[in-house]
Amino acid sequence: MKGIINMAKLSSINKNNKRIQLSEKFKKKRSELKKIIMNKKLPLEERFKAQQKLSNLPRNSSSTRIRNRCQITGRPHGVYRKLKISRIALRKLGLEGKIPGMIKSSW
Repeated sequence: MKGIINMAKLSSINKNNKRIQLSEKFKKKRSELKKIIMNKKLPLEERFKAQQKLSNLPRNSSSTRIRNRCQITGRPHGVYRKLKISRIALRKLGLEGKIPGMIKSSW
């Protein structure tokens, strides 16, 4: 069992993928509404309407609800942002020699 990497629950991986899709879909609309809300020169009533429209958008369309997960295992913790791989998956790939320039350390 030492060589096997455990996968995260498929439901949590799918939920996160759905959030990513919703975030991309509503990105432009959210940014436009936020610009209106932050513009202090506009009347308060108009800004309030924009705030209501923003709150009526799906919660999962917010980029802050996206979880940083490993692309291989779906692991939510210990994920390198640049590589989008968890520390455990990175180590396994390094040991298999699939990452150029990465060697097993020993001392």
